[in-house]
Amino acid sequence: MTALFTAAPSYCSRIGVAILLAALADFLFYGQPVGITVFLFALLIAAAVVAVHPAAFSDGRVWLKPAALLVALLPLVENVSVLSVSTALAALAIFALSLSGRLRHGIARIAGQIALFGLAMPFRFASDFIRWRKTARRFGRRRVRLAAIAVWVMPLTLGAVFLALFGAANPVIDYWLSLIDLLKLLDLIQLARIAFWLFVVAGVWAFLRPRLPPLPRLVRRIPRAASAGIGVQADKATTVEDILFGKAAIFRALIVFNLLFALQTALDTAYLWGGAALPDGLSYASYAHRGAYPLVVTALLAAGFVLAALRPGSETSADPLIRRLVYAWVAQNIMLVISSILRLDLYIGIYALTYWRVAAFVWMGLVVSGLALIIARIALGKTNEWLLSANLLTLSLTLYAACFINFAATIANYNVDHSLEMTGQGISLDAWYLRSLGPGAFPALDRFFEHQGKTAAANDPVLRQLAGLRGSDEGWYRTLQQNWRSWSFRDWRLLRYLDTRGPFVVPDPVEPSMPGR
Repeated sequence: MTALFTAAPSYCSRIGVAILLAALADFLFYGQPVGITVFLFALLIAAAVVAVHPAAFSDGRVWLKPAALLVALLPLVENVSVLSVSTALAALAIFALSLSGRLRHGIARIAGQIALFGLAMPFRFASDFIRWRKTARRFGRRRVRLAAIAVWVMPLTLGAVFLALFGAANPVIDYWLSLIDLLKLLDLIQLARIAFWLFVVAGVWAFLRPRLPPLPRLVRRIPRAASAGIGVQADKATTVEDILFGKAAIFRALIVFNLLFALQTALDTAYLWGGAALPDGLSYASYAHRGAYPLVVTALLAAGFVLAALRPGSETSADPLIRRLVYAWVAQNIMLVISSILRLDLYIGIYALTYWRVAAFVWMGLVVSGLALIIARIALGKTNEWLLSANLLTLSLTLYAACFINFAATIANYNVDHSLEMTGQGISLDAWYLRSLGPGAFPALDRFFEHQGKTAAANDPVLRQLAGLRGSDEGWYRTLQQNWRSWSFRDWRLLRYLDTRGPFVVPDPVEPSMPGR
């Protein structure tokens, strides 16, 4: 019974903190645009995590954790996106697990903890509440309920008395109290708002009580008595494995794979870079586009084969000839992915840039780095866990850097600079796609209109309609930015550009001049 009353205030205090965060989230987000408020709310969650784990600050180096968290939250200041929010959630999960003493060592293990944290996050509050109710029922439901309510009677009663006294003594407080309309407060109780509060409470609760679900034991020890009875089966399995995946089979496979990859590299060299004539009905653009993505899949399959064939401590990993063949094959895979990147670049040079093609560039770069890390793992004699950790670190750094890149502006600038209207070659600019990219495409669209000239924009119905939409989009964007909650560093830079440029004016139609005038 004593243990329950000791733990109950901690549970109730966390409930109070979660409700307070939900109230702040209501003020910052409900019916409001998102911007700098996401960064501010992430800082509030971090402060709440610190408040409920005061024992963690006995470590003198604990200040490094908030500093690292602040660096991870900086992408939210630059711009609020799915990527920056995901980075912030992962960083907050690591921060909460670290302060609670549950963070494991190793990048691969930490990544697994983040995944488990995300899976358990929607259900953590419900499971904790059910567990608390079971504990309360065990010790007596009525007595626990009365005890939980009793601890709030004195604070709330004296708080109300003090507030009444302050209202009588301070006209400002008295004015604030007069503004409270209970009927209007009841109007705020809406089903959607209640769902929003429950969603926020369930979300922040996972950070206030960072617990991970237990993992099932996938590997169990085989009893010694049973191991003797399966000796014959193990020998048979070993014999089959030696035949299908043994040293001789892997050696022959590597020779065949190297020859096939060399053929593919030679074809790319001849057709894409050597200028050889393609078969009838096949253009260079279609040749480049058809091979870009399948070659990346081929490289990933090759990486999986290498990891399976050269397991640490296996007979094949110790053979110097096989290691040289693996080095040559992985090097050819790297060349294959580089060729895929060049193929995609050739295709984009003809058909312009899109979000998916930017993502393909990033993905191919990650594949190249992963293949290079495979060579490093084999050469240095590292484990597969080291390889997984190195790849996760590379992926994390890449995604973090991508948070600071304005992909909408990059795509818009590239498509404008390489359009038929600007260079005289290529394809015409898809200005409607540029408009769909959002405010980040404003500067590129302005350059396009200026290059076309006011007369052409005024006399072309399509350009005139697009210019009118560009002006209305800017008005909507400026109205949105008047709310401080939507502020971000990227939007601040764009507003400076728009203020310097001046208001966007739609050109009037130019009437043809009459003879004799």
